[in-house]
Amino acid sequence: MSVRGRVVVLGTGGTIASVDGPGGAVPQVDVRDLVGADDTAVQTKTVMAVDSSAMTPSLQREVRDAVRSALADPDVAGVVVTHGTDTLEETAMLLDLTHADPRPVVMTGAQRPASDRDPDGPANLARSIAVARDGTSRGRGVLVALGGSVLPARGIAKRSTTDIDAFAAVVASPARPLMPVVDGAAPRVDLLAAHPGMDVDLVDVFLERGAAGLVVAGYGSGNVHPDLAERLRAAARAGAVVAVTTRVPDGPVVPTYGGGGGAVDLVAAGVLVSPWLRAPQARVVLAEGLARGWGPGRISPFLDPSAPG
Repeated sequence: MSVRGRVVVLGTGGTIASVDGPGGAVPQVDVRDLVGADDTAVQTKTVMAVDSSAMTPSLQREVRDAVRSALADPDVAGVVVTHGTDTLEETAMLLDLTHADPRPVVMTGAQRPASDRDPDGPANLARSIAVARDGTSRGRGVLVALGGSVLPARGIAKRSTTDIDAFAAVVASPARPLMPVVDGAAPRVDLLAAHPGMDVDLVDVFLERGAAGLVVAGYGSGNVHPDLAERLRAAARAGAVVAVTTRVPDGPVVPTYGGGGGAVDLVAAGVLVSPWLRAPQARVVLAEGLARGWGPGRISPFLDPSAPG
C-alpha cells in the first residue's frame, strides 16, 4: 500500500448503513459512525440516506457531483462511496463515464445490515479506504470493492442476492473511453426484457411516453422474437437509439443468428449490440450518450469495454 493519504468517504445509505426493524432494514447509520473516529485522515460526508432500490437518475447525479466536489481538493488521495448493492452497478457506470481524474473512486456496500451479528460492511469499508489510498489504484477509474474483490466499474453485474462476494466482472481489464462532462438530466431510456409471448406493443408505449432510447435484454446471444425485432426496427427508423444485450449472466453477445429476430437481423435493422455490458449499465450508456446529443455511431464504442479505448 502507498503512504497514508486523506480519503473522503461519501455516504448514500444502502444495506451497509441499515438497521433491522419491524418494517424491515432501512438506512439509519450515518457514514461518520460507519467510519469511526480512529482514522483521522478520513473525511466523511452524508450525501443521502436511501436504499439503493430508491435511486433515481437525479439522485445518482447528486452522487456524481459529490464525487467531483471531493476531488476538487488536490490533497485528497481518493474517494470512497458507500452505496446499496441493488443499483450500485448503474451508479458506478455513471461515475466512470466521466472520471478522467487518476485518483481512485471506490464504491462499496454490504450484503448484511449494520445491525447483523456478523456484518460485512466494516471490512468492505476498511478495504475500500485502503484501495483508495493505494498508489496502484491510480488511473484505474471507478472501482468496486466488496466481499474481498476489487473490480472495475465497467462490465460488473450483481451476481448474487446473498453471497458476500456479490459482484462479478465480465471483462477483467476493460477499456475506458470517456464522455465529456455535461450538466442537466439525461433523456429517458427504458429497458425491455424479452420473453415468449411478450406484448411487443410495449415498444410503442415506451416511445409514446417519451423514451428516447430502449435497451432490450434478449435471449442467448442477443436474439428476440421476429415480431419484437420488427418493432425495434421501426423504433430505430423513427430516431430512437436501440440496443440489445442478453439476459444470460456470462459471456459476450456475438451476433450469430438470423431467422428474423436474431442479433444479425437486429444489427441490419440499426439496433446496437452491447457485447459485454448487461442491460442496467447499457441503459446508462445510452442515456448519457443521448444527453450529449450523440447518435448510435458515437454511442456504440461505449457499449463494448473490451474494445480499444
